[in-house]
Amino acid sequence: MATATAAPGKTLLTPSDHTLILIDFQPQMAFATHSIHANQLRTHVSLIAGAARVFNVSTILTTVAEKSFSGPMFTELKDAFPEEVAIDRTSMNTWEDPRIAERVNAIGKSRIVLAGLWTSVCIVGPALSALEQGFEVYVIADACGDVSTEAHERAMARMIQAGARPMTSLQYLLELQRDWARSKTYDAVVNLAKESGGAYGIGLLYAKTMFNGGEGGH
Repeated sequence: MATATAAPGKTLLTPSDHTLILIDFQPQMAFATHSIHANQLRTHVSLIAGAARVFNVSTILTTVAEKSFSGPMFTELKDAFPEEVAIDRTSMNTWEDPRIAERVNAIGKSRIVLAGLWTSVCIVGPALSALEQGFEVYVIADACGDVSTEAHERAMARMIQAGARPMTSLQYLLELQRDWARSKTYDAVVNLAKESGGAYGIGLLYAKTMFNGGEGGH
């Protein structure tokens, strides 16, 4: 018989147990993305980048043909990681670039969290490759996009069938916080959610403004 204990499940993410890889958030890739509106995509990117910054998550940024074709990274990423230099590639599959393997191995974490453009190419490639090499893989579905809804959904299904775990950008932020009594990151998480957390952020803004409400006694 199962016994309940006050402990988190082993598949839940913590700030220190994974590497976040943000892939090809660039204008040329965004122009042809139709599974999600560009404004919504940028909001979700801002949310996960902000979460990584708040919780000091090990993060790798990558671009493809930045100077010759695809253009610069989204400003949301440059603002969140001003000292991080993106690895610019020619390969569609980020995982096939030796510099990525070197960074992943140097960081030394067995969990990989992915987000980027496009889902069916630039996310499927590293997700399937990392899974085959023994890594646990999580994909932030609403911070990915593709040339059509069909392309995005089929890509997500393919990765899930192979063992990847899907999640959303807001779920990523709140999973890292996990407990509102964690006062060290409370204010930063709430401020980030108010800025980029959509309807949830509006609710927080209302509660804080109208009756100074807060979770966990804050």
